[in-house]
Amino acid sequence: MLLLIALTAFITLFIVIYLLLSTYAPTQGPIDMRLKALNSITQGRSDIDEELAKPFAQRVLLPITSDLSTVLARLTPSAIRKMVDEKLLAAGGFGGMGTEQFLGLCGFLAVALPVITAFIATLANAPVNKVLGSSIIAVAVAIAIPFILLNQKIAKRKLSIQKDLPDVLDLLTVSVEAGLGFDGALAKLSEKMKGALVDEFSRVLQEIRMGVPRREALSVMGIRCNVPDVSLFTTSLVQADQLGVSIGNVLRVQSASMREKRKQRAEEKAMKAPIKMLLPMVMFIFPTIFIVLLGPAVIQLIAAFGK
Repeated sequence: MLLLIALTAFITLFIVIYLLLSTYAPTQGPIDMRLKALNSITQGRSDIDEELAKPFAQRVLLPITSDLSTVLARLTPSAIRKMVDEKLLAAGGFGGMGTEQFLGLCGFLAVALPVITAFIATLANAPVNKVLGSSIIAVAVAIAIPFILLNQKIAKRKLSIQKDLPDVLDLLTVSVEAGLGFDGALAKLSEKMKGALVDEFSRVLQEIRMGVPRREALSVMGIRCNVPDVSLFTTSLVQADQLGVSIGNVLRVQSASMREKRKQRAEEKAMKAPIKMLLPMVMFIFPTIFIVLLGPAVIQLIAAFGK
């Protein structure tokens, strides 16, 4: 009997709710019309699909971190921001980060690494003073790590620029002597070669095409690369442009000069090699030789005096 009453009450309640919904809810026709209108609006749009195709980190996390990086960059002194900006330019970028993103990375590491260090020290039952000391050291390490990596990239990029400069100048010289203008020689260089120095010349070409004077673009390139040989080359080109000297002659002289400098640097490294080899020879090779040569004599002496 109770089961029948419960079943009857459920059916009655279901019928009442269905009637209320069918009476006061929107009809199916307007719903279909609105859905069709929405589909017609979004049918030709590819930006929605492109936005949804992006990873979650790029759609959600990146805007949040960008806002936090902007706030942190505003709190950072202008001298530090300028220094970071110059280092990023000299490195040719750091993972696609700008100044704000790089400072945000430093701030994130400066918070995350001390927290992890303090948590591990707490689990190890370390004293409070050691936890605080390790956290302070972790802050310094966290801030230093991005700058160390950035400086390493700058040094590697400078070495690559210095190594490629003679070959780049040879190609520019051949192109100019073949009848191309300087802008055409830069375009040919971008097609035939790759590397950090070629990227810098491609940027110079883009700036010239955008209306930047050639002298200014070359001067900024010399400052941006911060390599003495490149600065000397750009200064020579600027002076040749000011004095009306043939660029082909300047390129020929600079190419020969850069090759001579590369030869001198190779000879300098060859002269340093024996000095660098002296320490491992003294520490590892000479003791082994002494053991092999004097070992039997020492054994005989011990046997002779032992009797």
